[in-house]
Amino acid sequence: MTTIKIAGVPEHFNLPWHLSIENGEFQANGIDLQWTDVPEGTGKLCQMLRNGETDIAVILTEGIIKDIVAGNPSKIVQIYVESPLIWGIHVAANSKYKTLSDLENTKVAISRLGSGSQLMAYANANNQSWKSQNLQFEIINTIDGAVEALTKGTAAYFMWERFMTKPLVDKGVFRRIGDCPTPWPCFVIAVRNEILEKHPEIVTKILEIINAKTSNFKEITNIDSILANKYHQKVEDIQEWLSLTEWSQKQLSEVELNSIQDQLVVLKIISKKAAFTEITN
Repeated sequence: MTTIKIAGVPEHFNLPWHLSIENGEFQANGIDLQWTDVPEGTGKLCQMLRNGETDIAVILTEGIIKDIVAGNPSKIVQIYVESPLIWGIHVAANSKYKTLSDLENTKVAISRLGSGSQLMAYANANNQSWKSQNLQFEIINTIDGAVEALTKGTAAYFMWERFMTKPLVDKGVFRRIGDCPTPWPCFVIAVRNEILEKHPEIVTKILEIINAKTSNFKEITNIDSILANKYHQKVEDIQEWLSLTEWSQKQLSEVELNSIQDQLVVLKIISKKAAFTEITN
């Protein structure tokens, strides 16, 4: 039995992993796949790959590309979710901010430096024709930290996956005043180079198992109710989310990766592009 550590955000996208682990599908193939939930998100996941705390990360595309370009010794082995991530732009329910234009030159709450919440703040600023150099950040680590920061007014807005944040909107904690979809596939699977070199056949088998699960995920009986219960969502919200979400079983193409890197350069998220072989396996 080979132990492999994997990490990702505690969100509905990753239920296929949990179902496969619970069903013993990795164990049956001699793999002890140990999952860690990382509510802090992309920046923390990049750090875990760098220091060997995890072998595999299910991670936001823009975040891991940025970190591999900056020297993270890992590679993308596959797209995990093909569809865009829909980032909701949230303010405190009782705040004075009513429209996106009200948020220009205010402070944005981010989980940590290098996180998706920071990188997408740059994407949103670009969409709104704001000066990105004027962005100010308040590091809040988790969504609970965002609730505190927006409620106290130490930050004006917070960008997070729209459906996972909707319960806070429904409760009257946040108001959503806009959306910012990623202009690329949202999640990829990244593996540390050391693991790719030592256990290539195990990585291949892990991908085979998860791809079989995601291929049929939407057909699982009562999957909308299962997701709603596990992630404290309304069934109708989960049904809408499922209709917008497409998993992938393919690797990024060179054309796709170049297009993403071109956009990241424009957004000043990376200063230079890396070669296809430096980022993908």
